[in-house]
Amino acid sequence: MLDFITIKEVKTNMGQLCRQLRKAQKLTKLELAEELGLSRFTVAKLENGENPTLDTLLKVLQYFDEMKSLNQYILDKTNDLNYNQSMY
Repeated sequence: MLDFITIKEVKTNMGQLCRQLRKAQKLTKLELAEELGLSRFTVAKLENGENPTLDTLLKVLQYFDEMKSLNQYILDKTNDLNYNQSMY
């Protein structure tokens, strides 16, 4: 059985992660927005899973020191693909 995940689910999950990271630091949406040079509305949209831009998401991840995890995932996938291609 195939298990599909939708883009909306990923956006929602990313928004929840960002909200939890912000709350763990006891920041308001406005405080985080000011730290990142964004509007409070932009942070709210991200947390609600409403079409965040890649730049906005990356700014939030960088602020909370989560870029390494994302980058490592990307590198691992790239290496896996390169390894699989070289086997044939």
